[in-house]
Amino acid sequence: MKPHITQLLTQAAASLSADVTVESIILDRPKSAEHGDFSSNLAMQLAKPLRQNPRAIAEALIAALPKSEYIAKVEIAGAGFINFFLNAASQQTIVGEILNAGDAFGRNDSGKHEKVQVEFVSANPTGPLHVGHGRGAAVGDCLARLLDANGWDVTREFYYNDAGAQIENLVISVQARAQGMATDDAQFPENGYRGDYIMDIAEAFLAKQTVTADDMIVTASGNVSDVESVRTFSVAYLRHEQDLDLKAFQIKFDVFSLESALYSTGKDESTEQSLIASGHTYEEGDAMWLKTTDFGDDKDRVMRKSDGGYTYFVPDVAYHLDKWNRGFKRVINEQGADHHSTITRVRAGLQALNVGIPQAWPDYVLHQMVTVMRGGEEVKLSKRAGSYVTLRDLIDEVSCDATRYFLAARRSDSQLIFDIDLARAQTNDNPVYYIQYAHARICSVLAQWAGDVATLKVADLAPLSAPNETKLMQRLSDYTEVVSNAATDLAPYTIANYLKECAADLHSYYNDTKFLVDDLPTKLARLALIAATQQVLKNGLHLLGVSAPHKM
Repeated sequence: MKPHITQLLTQAAASLSADVTVESIILDRPKSAEHGDFSSNLAMQLAKPLRQNPRAIAEALIAALPKSEYIAKVEIAGAGFINFFLNAASQQTIVGEILNAGDAFGRNDSGKHEKVQVEFVSANPTGPLHVGHGRGAAVGDCLARLLDANGWDVTREFYYNDAGAQIENLVISVQARAQGMATDDAQFPENGYRGDYIMDIAEAFLAKQTVTADDMIVTASGNVSDVESVRTFSVAYLRHEQDLDLKAFQIKFDVFSLESALYSTGKDESTEQSLIASGHTYEEGDAMWLKTTDFGDDKDRVMRKSDGGYTYFVPDVAYHLDKWNRGFKRVINEQGADHHSTITRVRAGLQALNVGIPQAWPDYVLHQMVTVMRGGEEVKLSKRAGSYVTLRDLIDEVSCDATRYFLAARRSDSQLIFDIDLARAQTNDNPVYYIQYAHARICSVLAQWAGDVATLKVADLAPLSAPNETKLMQRLSDYTEVVSNAATDLAPYTIANYLKECAADLHSYYNDTKFLVDDLPTKLARLALIAATQQVLKNGLHLLGVSAPHKM
């Protein structure tokens, strides 16, 4: 209805004055059903250019509105708000649309099947995935699902930083444990990793085990002095473990990229040479610098250190150049808030290459840290990881569904408190339980009915006239726009908010209504409405990667 009413208002405004143009017409849902289905402040927008009282303009707009078969009446409220009341038949059409579209309801082709890459998680292969990685996984996967629902051709990508100082710390940690050194030994590496998982890797290495991780199969040599074997095996072991964690979290990636591949293929050196050729580099203190201040950075950045090694800057730029060369004209990086400082410098490096990459490319979605609580106290340690709560800890304690929902249900740029007790609770206070229970309640009624759902697609919906039925139909009709806006704003949490509101409307309707009544038209109409609600709840939960159970 929004496009239809917008067109009516556009025509009405044009009839008032040919010299006045309206950039955008805003239609909102009134807080109370007494004020109609949609409300517009267009009269207030036109008050200044027309130099008239908003209420007088509202009266003129209403008089100039073309006739519509969908609108029952139009009223003026307050200073000049125009409230539209749809007729019953118009309100009810959403039920049939949902039942006929099924799983496709809410999807659109606004992305025009253009390629978009979403990079997320991208954890260093130095330990189990922690809860922060879990939030990135939940938000990133939901972004990918939303973009797919809006017609984009989505590629999910994981980038492994499998080179650098952290990998060297992993190697010496595994060597120390394989040699029988305890973590509290004075000789244990100062920067070593002390979690129990290091001992697991060491024992597997000594046993000459074979591990498989995506594109690599590695067999340990068992020789602790063989640094390269320890490195290759340890990275593969942790990549495999992270793969298992992601599988338990219902996350699948299309592409895995390795930092080490940038070096083995020479992309790091070629990127450095291209930056030098661009004229934006200089040497100082035996180091190579890029003048990122030429592109809005607050200071210049070191590309190559005095010892000849690269900083993270060069591989970051090389990796993103590779994304561009693979044809991704849109890229979204979902990362932790600690990556905020990299945004400007990566974009600056890409601009310095002068290969046509847009200034604001790539897009970034940054998530804040997660605090895990149990019994009112913060949970800080995991025995396996040694110093942080792992993603697997949460999945094992509260389930995949609850973990995904809680990690995606808040704005990613806000800090998140993950309450384990709440996530496990089977009460209405637990939002994921509340939503899933709404879905299961509907399934239970439909199962008791045991009729042919196809019958509901052609049911006469005229009996749906009660206020709680109108409110529920209004909520269902908002779903498509919510999905579209969530993708535009890169905001999966809005889906979670919508589902809570929809579940609340359903529970209220369920508690006040009998569905399997004797009057056949009334029964079919009510069953059609809750069947449509069940479909929307299922579709929305899918966008969050959460299951829609039939029984609870």
